[in-house]
Amino acid sequence: MTRSSSRATAVALTLASALLISACDNKNESATGDKQPAPKVGIVTLSSGSYTLTSELPGRTAAYRVAEVRPQVNGIIQKRLFKEGSDVKANEQLYQIDPAIYEANLKSAQANLLAVRSLAERYKVLVEERAVSRQQYDDANANRLEAEAALERAKIEQRYTRVLAPISGRIGRSSVSEGALVSNGQAQELAVIQQIDPIYVDVTQSANELLRLRRELAAGQLKKASDSAAHVTLKLQDNSDYPHSGTLEFSEVSVDASTGSVTIRAVFPNPDGMLLPGMFVHASLIDGVQDKVILAPQQGITRNPKGEATALVVTPDNKVELRTLVAQRTVGNRWLVTEGLKEGEQLITEGLQFVQPGMTVETFPANNVQPEAASTKATTTDTSQAQ
Repeated sequence: MTRSSSRATAVALTLASALLISACDNKNESATGDKQPAPKVGIVTLSSGSYTLTSELPGRTAAYRVAEVRPQVNGIIQKRLFKEGSDVKANEQLYQIDPAIYEANLKSAQANLLAVRSLAERYKVLVEERAVSRQQYDDANANRLEAEAALERAKIEQRYTRVLAPISGRIGRSSVSEGALVSNGQAQELAVIQQIDPIYVDVTQSANELLRLRRELAAGQLKKASDSAAHVTLKLQDNSDYPHSGTLEFSEVSVDASTGSVTIRAVFPNPDGMLLPGMFVHASLIDGVQDKVILAPQQGITRNPKGEATALVVTPDNKVELRTLVAQRTVGNRWLVTEGLKEGEQLITEGLQFVQPGMTVETFPANNVQPEAASTKATTTDTSQAQ
């Protein structure tokens, strides 16, 4: 064998060895890739049920009755007989207007009535004897009736010098003091009385939300709640619960053009005077009962670029599947889902960032979700529909 042939043989053997080693390495890498473990995800097994849906609506308190106290005769205020900010009873005297002129008018009316009554009685005897004409007798009777009316008016005016409370309630500050001149029909009220037990709560609800609820009721998606649906609960401005429940009175028959909302009025007992007119509150109203809905943990619900609610679930063969949902509202830390998820399905709430639809995964019970409450009431603060 020549020297050049020997060198060519050595090069060929070297290349063959390199190709063999490379093929073995690729085979080992392929085997290692096939044995890579599937990613692990935390799942929550979903359950369905019936839920009582409530809406928490903003509102303000308003007095049950309001009376503006005004004088009905002219005169000088002699006395103010109440303490500002106190509770007064109906027909309790509040002011005393100087009655001197009206007492004098009363006596004059009494004297005038006595005179015309005596004349009418004498004419009654004389007309039977034809000593006076029938016309004179009729005029005397007319004068007597006028005198009786004048006397009644004088009594009313004298009584109006005692300014009385038209309703029971809490009276505010007085706009006049002793010595002030007041007149019948004046624009300025003397004081304002407000009845605050019971008290009204006026809340506003979006007309769109009202229409949605009516459509769901008509379509059977929502069922009417029991008679307790008329009951309303209240949260005060400091987020504390008001101890008494109220009842719905009525809703407006028209929509406010400036806000697009409807006013709903409820009445609440207020024995301790805790609620004052004009306070800001939140009222919880029962919308209805919805069957076969799922409360999905918020950790498992995301949004796609279109703004649609989506979720990843694990199928029975451990594959990841993407779902598009109809999530109407939040219920605490969960979404109320009416379409897209079923009872018994496994929702991924942990490890979402490591998986894609179609991947094979291993599951374990999620640790980032609190157990679902046993209550069947769903109180919501967000009544807008999110899909």
